[in-house]
Amino acid sequence: MTVNSSVTVERRDGVAVIYTQGYINNQAGEEVARVAYSLLDEGFKTLLLNLGGTTIVNSIGISILIEIIEKMIEIQGRMAFCCLTPTIDKTFHIMGLAQYAPIYADEATALAALGG
Repeated sequence: MTVNSSVTVERRDGVAVIYTQGYINNQAGEEVARVAYSLLDEGFKTLLLNLGGTTIVNSIGISILIEIIEKMIEIQGRMAFCCLTPTIDKTFHIMGLAQYAPIYADEATALAALGG
């Protein structure tokens, strides 16, 4: 099964919003990580992952997102998610991601909470 995916970024006042499109698997997950770590190198300490264009995240994708969350905790940064499908939302809660990276219904709510 081939599913195209892409990652784009918008830099806001102190918050970088990472938009994903498509299936987050090992390849797309690695791209999200590369973008996230690049943003950290630029000085961003608050990341918002908008998964509005994503309908599937596999176990490898989740493990990569956990690595990013661990890095954010290590540098005392903040990370959050928004615009998740009900299935991804439930999965992130079951896997414990929501314990360390809050989940917001939409981008506006997330940015208001994160100060962006």
